[in-house]
Amino acid sequence: MKVVEAPPPLGRKIRRFLRTYRAVFSVLILGVGVSLTLLALSAFTPLGAVPPFSWILPYTDRSASGGPNYNLVFAVVGPITVIVGAYLTGAYFVARRKFDHLMTTRSKAEFLRNLPEVERLLWDLTPADEIRYERKKAELHIRR
Repeated sequence: MKVVEAPPPLGRKIRRFLRTYRAVFSVLILGVGVSLTLLALSAFTPLGAVPPFSWILPYTDRSASGGPNYNLVFAVVGPITVIVGAYLTGAYFVARRKFDHLMTTRSKAEFLRNLPEVERLLWDLTPADEIRYERKKAELHIRR
């Protein structure tokens, strides 16, 4: 009798996907924030006369015809998204650099001393880094 394993729930698949592509998403969030901020700046400065913005502004500001002015929303949401995106991007790349530095050690004692820091950094990194961590533990014969 063959046991069929149930597929993982959708939430777990989404979390794994987001962890796998964490760097891409953090840079994407930063890019969206910068774009929204530029749109907001173009609406309230002479930058709105420059061709790319002059084509977009009629669609985002419909206040002349009695519609909504989305540029006001962009002025609030854009800088907040930039801050969040910059934090996520910076946290990922700082964790990546520290993790790579800590994984280059050849000394078992030094690796054991840095083990709590490495495990803390794994929360900000991808599943591939967890596999690399497990291989390093096996290489240094650490059973923990």
